[in-house]
Amino acid sequence: MRAVVQRVSLARVIVDGEAVGSIGRGLCVLLGVARDDGEEDAERLAGRVARLRIFENTSELAGTGLILSPPLRSRFDRSLVDVGGEALVVSQFTLIAYTEKGNRPSFSDAAPSEQAEPLYDAFCATLRELGVEVATGRFGARMAVELVNDGPVTIVL
Repeated sequence: MRAVVQRVSLARVIVDGEAVGSIGRGLCVLLGVARDDGEEDAERLAGRVARLRIFENTSELAGTGLILSPPLRSRFDRSLVDVGGEALVVSQFTLIAYTEKGNRPSFSDAAPSEQAEPLYDAFCATLRELGVEVATGRFGARMAVELVNDGPVTIVL
């Protein structure tokens, strides 16, 4: 299982001219499922995404009234759960592409839809269980993903 996680100030997915999922501040997660992935992989990766500390702490120091100096302010020390952010999760089998040989990627390691969709759903369900508001694209559809990458911050898990 592979995820490309982008910190965003807003993001949405459009299918057939209609916005099917949108979020404000949070993470846009492009999720690829491989043939050898299972439900435990989905749950573990969702936990990592929810707890990934890539948000800045811009609040005052607890109880001191002091404001963090600029070098400390940009330190990543808050997670999606900590900031109450949302997640937009978009299935993307192309993340499982094999590109070591030739010029055409192979997708033979990507899970077939009947295996991938339940694992995608398990990933989203685990995020929700962890207290994250989750919006999704439409599994298997051709989608347009629009986002404003905040930072920019992009992490591959």
